[in-house]
Amino acid sequence: MAKVGLFVRIVAKAGKENEVSAFLASALPLAEAETGTLQWFAIRLSKSDFAIFDTFTDEAGRQAHLKGPIALALMEKADELLAQPPKIEQISVLACKIQ
Repeated sequence: MAKVGLFVRIVAKAGKENEVSAFLASALPLAEAETGTLQWFAIRLSKSDFAIFDTFTDEAGRQAHLKGPIALALMEKADELLAQPPKIEQISVLACKIQ
């Protein structure tokens, strides 16, 4: 069961919204390959605001994800694509329903 998670806010630079959207969509296979990641969502909140929400069974899974290929790729592209550094919030999962 999911016990911990991340909510990461991402703000695209003006004119880079489509590139951020494509980058996030392309990260799905990387998330699927992470054994400690239970759920992974890339979402669009508005024209330039995006987020990643993911869940893990434990802190070790969360830390592995934070040091994994998605985070590394995002940080490599940050100066080019993002208006500000990603805002990473570590969260606790109180309850969830997965079908």
